[in-house]
Amino acid sequence: MKLTILGCYAATPRTITNPTSQVLEINNRMFLIDCGEGTQVQLRKNKLKFSKINHIFISHLHGDHFYGLVGLISTFMLLNRQTDLHVYGPKGIKEIVLLQLRYSNSFTGYNLYFHELTSKETEIVYEDEKVVVKTIPLKHRIYTNGFLFEEKPKERKLNLEAVEKYKIDVAYYQKIKYGGDIKLDDESIIPNADLTFDPEPAKSYAFCSDTMYDESIIPIIQNCDVLYHETTFLESEADKAESTMHSTAKQAALIADKANVKQLILGHYSTRYSNLELFRQEAESLFPNVLLADDGKVFEFE
Repeated sequence: MKLTILGCYAATPRTITNPTSQVLEINNRMFLIDCGEGTQVQLRKNKLKFSKINHIFISHLHGDHFYGLVGLISTFMLLNRQTDLHVYGPKGIKEIVLLQLRYSNSFTGYNLYFHELTSKETEIVYEDEKVVVKTIPLKHRIYTNGFLFEEKPKERKLNLEAVEKYKIDVAYYQKIKYGGDIKLDDESIIPNADLTFDPEPAKSYAFCSDTMYDESIIPIIQNCDVLYHETTFLESEADKAESTMHSTAKQAALIADKANVKQLILGHYSTRYSNLELFRQEAESLFPNVLLADDGKVFEFE
């Protein structure tokens, strides 16, 4: 699982920082999460192929999370894209994007599908044979969702030595990989555990930005491998966090601790702070495994 941070700062773009956007690569799938201004440039800087992006997830309709979307959609057209593109986001995103495309006479030559979200309960919004994506309802000033990306359980690995020992036909290999026992000609049963090794554990990634402190998300993200949680403010500005419905580093750490996640990544920093290490220090007082997002930073999780 690989996460590339394209932008992770709050509010307006600067020459040295970008608003929220990131790319998650999980089980040979590539997902774009949020699309603030500058996303296209950051994709190029990080040498990420535009053609691999088929699914875009937008958390909410504040500009620093989606103002780069129509530009990216238009660029796909200029690149003669043919593959379908799916956009998942709050109700209204379709109207906004199509209005801009209509008045600029820039309709796409590829199929553009919008999956508009309105539910205030967690729901599955994407699923294939390898990955499932669920919403994480968040508390912000407008309708907002985070997203939980989960790998489905992987196939078990064949113990070729054991399989050959019992002279099992290759036709049964797929059944064994899916956990099936094997009955031999003499009617004896060989349990799957004797024929396979455990697969690599399925991984999960939770994206939570923007939101105020909200313990109702804990059951959704419980035990996930990696949690990206907004931390717009430090605890010294907790009053600003509350009034703007954002979170502090301490609050993000509390959520990580109570959800028993393995790793916490902090991001969505207010540009008022020049020293990001203060966020790490505050969070680590409550939760030990803290990483700091920054533009262009890449995290790989084995």
